[in-house]
Amino acid sequence: MESETHRLGPTVLVSAVLPETGFVRLPTVLTLIPVSRSTWWAGIKDGRYPVPCKLGPGVTAWRVEDIRVLIERLSGH
Repeated sequence: MESETHRLGPTVLVSAVLPETGFVRLPTVLTLIPVSRSTWWAGIKDGRYPVPCKLGPGVTAWRVEDIRVLIERLSGH
């Protein structure tokens, strides 16, 4: 049996997980970009992935707009 995510496709998943604007934390990002935490941080260091915003002590997040651009770039659109 196909999973709901696979059947509906990645566009529906992105729409369901990401708000229109704002910030998302790493666990949400990693549901959309299936890499390990260490790969994600290495990708930030070498410029493959967007840099985070520090929202406070111990609070790191990414702009939704930056994640949407990354998803578009990775999907080849």
